[in-house]
Amino acid sequence: MSQFLLTEEQKALMKMCRDFMIKEVIPTSLDDDKAAHFNETAYKKAVEMGLHVLGLPEEYGGAGLDEVTFTLLQEQLHWGDAGFANAMGCAQFAYRPVAMAGTAAQKKKYADIIVPGGFGCFCLTEANAGSDVAAAKTTARKVGDEYIITGNKHFITTNTLGNFYVVFAYTDKSAGPRGMSAILVDAGAPGVTVGKKEDKMGIRQSPTGEIIFEEARAPAGNLLGKEGQGFKIAMETLNYARIDAAASAVGIAQRALELSIQYAKERVIFGKPIYQHQAMEFLIVDMAMRIEAARSLYLRAAGEVDAGNMDLKLCSYAKAFASDVAMKVTTDAVQVFGGFGYTREYPVEKLMRDAKIYQIFEGTNQVQRVVAGKELFK
Repeated sequence: MSQFLLTEEQKALMKMCRDFMIKEVIPTSLDDDKAAHFNETAYKKAVEMGLHVLGLPEEYGGAGLDEVTFTLLQEQLHWGDAGFANAMGCAQFAYRPVAMAGTAAQKKKYADIIVPGGFGCFCLTEANAGSDVAAAKTTARKVGDEYIITGNKHFITTNTLGNFYVVFAYTDKSAGPRGMSAILVDAGAPGVTVGKKEDKMGIRQSPTGEIIFEEARAPAGNLLGKEGQGFKIAMETLNYARIDAAASAVGIAQRALELSIQYAKERVIFGKPIYQHQAMEFLIVDMAMRIEAARSLYLRAAGEVDAGNMDLKLCSYAKAFASDVAMKVTTDAVQVFGGFGYTREYPVEKLMRDAKIYQIFEGTNQVQRVVAGKELFK
């Protein structure tokens, strides 16, 4: 379709992102994955290039890219290493609520943290409040000109790197979701503790873990929007995140496909390359078809956003379908590589581990089907 034809600028930006990942990230990717080490050297170079603020508004120091272009570049970055790209993009994710609901002063203050290379954390999830966000227990009470925040946030991306936190807490528990508010808390504020870092299955360059708020203090002026708007802000942020996650999952799948094609040309059994055996040829063709379909879906969802229409069904379709595709494609890539694919000598087992989280975070794929179902049957 014509709206999916890429401009020369988009092609150049995509090449720039892929070249960066090839040169700066991939050479140490497997070692960084084993060590759960975030490549800070590569990140500093990414900051110099502005790759960490592609979606930030231009007026605050970002590239201000439209959603289609942004997601195309997210695909390329996650093609290289999903853990690195996930950590690098986390600050933009945390900034979205600020961009949507913040004052001009808040937007500038937190952009000035992110643009030089700082990190923000989106603090929504709790141990018993993942898919069921409204089950959160974190509270914030206003005392004088401060909010006093108490609660534990779990599975927070870049928890060990964060310079500020967007904390979702109940200012009025009796009001249910309409009593949840969003409050900006600076790292190092009284009562804030960075908890344990999780030992994860995949995206291991991206640190994930707890942030604990024990009577933590934040100025009343750090409230985003108004009291009671936090749940709405969180849900609107996640709508964008689901499109971005779909593009990221496609990047993982695309890398698995390319490696599989290369290996299928080189690996010889029964006297010919394995791609010349129909069973393997069909397997790889099916991988390619699924990726094309997933890419088209996330581009459609992103295109609607750029046209001023946030289509919740498309966001959920794209996220669920693309992440399911990534899991299927990476699993099949391990099959293409056979016994070698099951070892850490080759990157496809890492891609398979990385893919799994995309079926879980930003709302599980089961939740995506619930969201889509509600929209379909309105």
